[in-house]
Amino acid sequence: MATVTDSKTHAQINELTEEAKIRSEPFQRLLDEVGRVIVGQKQLMHRMLIGLLGNGHLLIEGVPGLAKTTAVATLAKGISTGFQRLQFTPDLLPADLLGTLIYQPQDQKFVIQKGPIFSNLILADEINRAPAKVQSALLEAMQERQVTIGSETFLLDEPFLVMATQNPVEQEGTYPLPEAQMDRFMLKVVVDYPSRSEELEILSRMSKTKSSMEICAVTSPAEIAQARELVDEIYVDGKVQEYVVDLVMATRNPSEYGLPINELIQYGGSPRATINLTLAGKANAFLHGRGYVTPQDIKDIALDVLRHRVVISYEAEAEAKTSDDIVRAIIEHIPVP
Repeated sequence: MATVTDSKTHAQINELTEEAKIRSEPFQRLLDEVGRVIVGQKQLMHRMLIGLLGNGHLLIEGVPGLAKTTAVATLAKGISTGFQRLQFTPDLLPADLLGTLIYQPQDQKFVIQKGPIFSNLILADEINRAPAKVQSALLEAMQERQVTIGSETFLLDEPFLVMATQNPVEQEGTYPLPEAQMDRFMLKVVVDYPSRSEELEILSRMSKTKSSMEICAVTSPAEIAQARELVDEIYVDGKVQEYVVDLVMATRNPSEYGLPINELIQYGGSPRATINLTLAGKANAFLHGRGYVTPQDIKDIALDVLRHRVVISYEAEAEAKTSDDIVRAIIEHIPVP
């Protein structure tokens, strides 16, 4: 266990651990329910729960056909909460997302027609196909948790979670997200092809004219709110906090940590990276039924938190290095407390 300081005693941490074991059970059942529909993709499902518990949004990247959309829709069914799927296209307008004022001739006044953003789980499918104005409207709602239509401002319901997908192929006619907007996402999850055994299981389940997606709702927004309160209480030792800061600082000034890769990095992680890495570590500890964060919790989630926050230089591109390569090198180099 992590070293205990005066902030929390052993007894308090043990109490948190016992409560985390109980509170995390519905989320383990949720993983099992989603697993009845989705074959493999355990990392994606785990990261979706991390975002849900850490109150952070996800950017999911993968080629078509890897069940990204199905995974998010199935998760929404397992939570018994609101869900909206938005297919982003180049002709989409901000009003199509947020809502607008509609004139009613019979009353001679404008009324507000709310858009699909007013839900709990939002699937922003192929976010990089929408123009900048639509992307900005969505990302503002993500950050502020509110929407302004006309002169009125509306708070969005909790939980509010955006899971945006983007396709790494067919980049013609797309609008890549700027780095400042990418930073709004807590995690960027890269979805890979299934293994051979998983592909056989997919073939067995899905090679039908009508495939079933029926699952039982095993948790509720109220339980998610209670779980988030406990996640906030998860203990993070001072040495673990220093480890988080060192990982993020090494993306900005790697030479100070003995890594000769300064010329490969244009920009490193922002303070949001530090905050989100800690929150994700807390959520990971909660899902494992622990009341304290270990360095391994941070190490397990660091790549997903940092990969979209490290902007590589032209030199890195010339050497065929990716942000994943750089982040992995940093994770392997920084000593674990």
